[in-house]
Amino acid sequence: MPKKSQPCRLYVNGGILGYKRGLRNQYNHTSLIKIKGVDSSEDAAFYLGKRVAFITKGKTPGPDGSKFRVNWGRVCRSHGSNGVVRCKFNRDLPPQSIGGRVRIMLYPSNI
Repeated sequence: MPKKSQPCRLYVNGGILGYKRGLRNQYNHTSLIKIKGVDSSEDAAFYLGKRVAFITKGKTPGPDGSKFRVNWGRVCRSHGSNGVVRCKFNRDLPPQSIGGRVRIMLYPSNI
C-alpha cells in the first residue's frame, strides 16, 4: 500500500507592519513585512528576491471562478536588524492591510 504524502507548504507566514516612512513622510510603494521565525538581518538575507502574496477575498468570483484575489510582490531588502524586510508590490497595499498576513514564497530559490 503506497504511503500518503503530506502536502508540501512552500511559503512562510509574515505580518504587515506598515509602510516605509520617515518622521514626516510616508512611502506607500514600499511595505514593511515581519517574517515569522526571522530575527536578524543575516536570516532575512535568505528571503531577498522571494515572492510575496497578499491574499484577499472578494464578493464576486473573478474570471477564473475564484473569489480570492492575490497581489504579488517581491522582497527587495532588509530593514533594520530584527528581521524585518522591505517589499514592493505590483499594486501598493491598502491601508486596511496593516496588521494583516502575507505569504512569503520559498521561490525563486537561490541555493
